Amino acid sequence: MQIKKIKTKEFEFDCRVAGNEENELIIFLHGFPETSFMWINLMEKLSSIGYFCVAPDMRGYSENACPKGVKNYTIKKLSDDILNIVNAVNVNKFHLIAHDWGAGIGWNIVFHNPEKIISWTALSVPHSRGFRKAIKMDNVQRKKSRYIGWFLFPIIPEIMLRKNDFEKFRKLWKHSSPEELNNYLSVFRRKYTLTAALNYYRANFRNGKHQPVGDIVTPTLFIWGKKDLAIGKVAAESNHKYMKGDYKFLELNGGHWLIQSNYLEVEKAIIEHLTKYKTAPNNVSY
Repeated sequence: MQIKKIKTKEFEFDCRVAGNEENELIIFLHGFPETSFMWINLMEKLSSIGYFCVAPDMRGYSENACPKGVKNYTIKKLSDDILNIVNAVNVNKFHLIAHDWGAGIGWNIVFHNPEKIISWTALSVPHSRGFRKAIKMDNVQRKKSRYIGWFLFPIIPEIMLRKNDFEKFRKLWKHSSPEELNNYLSVFRRKYTLTAALNYYRANFRNGKHQPVGDIVTPTLFIWGKKDLAIGKVAAESNHKYMKGDYKFLELNGGHWLIQSNYLEVEKAIIEHLTKYKTAPNNVSY
């Protein structure tokens, strides 16, 4: 496992990288409030069986990719970052695995660039259309999503979240290793990271702004925990309505932080999914 700086037209992203660059590429997108550290175990496993794995600390989380201003955190710009990283490693097609906000960005990438995505795995966060409908129609989802409205306020969320050295975040990270916890804190202690991370919400939920996502034709695996604190059953189970290609829904007895709490189940499901859709058998061994 290496940490590399990958330069795009605008920025320089801190990326965790594992495996042989000649093998099929897998891009991993982290969520909030985490970093690419969350993917280390899975990247080591998948690189060991013949994949080239790249996990960026996304816009706002990479020190040299943290522009100021809400307008710089639209789904379009966040998605373009990932495509620019893929271009920087000179690859045309790739597998995509993402969690939480990474999954929100991933659905957008997959919909707009189906020719580039070999397979798609989303953890916890379903198709954005189903999610938004659930917020409007389902009382359970509305309650689970109330925190989003709070994040849209200026300054106050930053003050509250920084209290006692990110005590609220530490409660969310209870399944994380000490090393993972230290990494997350080191990133969020930077001056602008927390505001940048909250700008994901402010740029894409304020005033109902969003970029529409339609039907998905890419082979898709969606993994959800039935104890998820942020995503309810209605949103998760309606996901299939937007799937027009091969689709598998895996419901686990877990919460939102599946990569930490249900790692072996997640790893097994992802390997099965990748194996089914691999396109370079000479470079990938199982």
